[in-house]
Amino acid sequence: MSVCLVYLTSHKPARSLIPVLQEKREPAVEARLSNRLKIARAEAGLSQSDLAALAGVTRQTISSIETGQYCPSTLLAFVIAKRLGKHIDEVFALEGDRS
Repeated sequence: MSVCLVYLTSHKPARSLIPVLQEKREPAVEARLSNRLKIARAEAGLSQSDLAALAGVTRQTISSIETGQYCPSTLLAFVIAKRLGKHIDEVFALEGDRS
């Protein structure tokens, strides 16, 4: 199972962009997006290149997601799961602090 870090922050509307850029915020939640992509892909009998073509990304993107070097967007995660014929929670899971 591969893991990449995800930082979720609380969103506060800003009056201008400059204070937002200067303001340092601590993440509200530190979580990890884990995946079973390599296993799910193997179960489907697909190569990285095959899945990449189905999902509209490069083979390198699939490889980076599998190794936890890249966290896919929500849309890409849903597309990948759908192309594998699985529910998103069968391929991706959010783990970590839920304080």
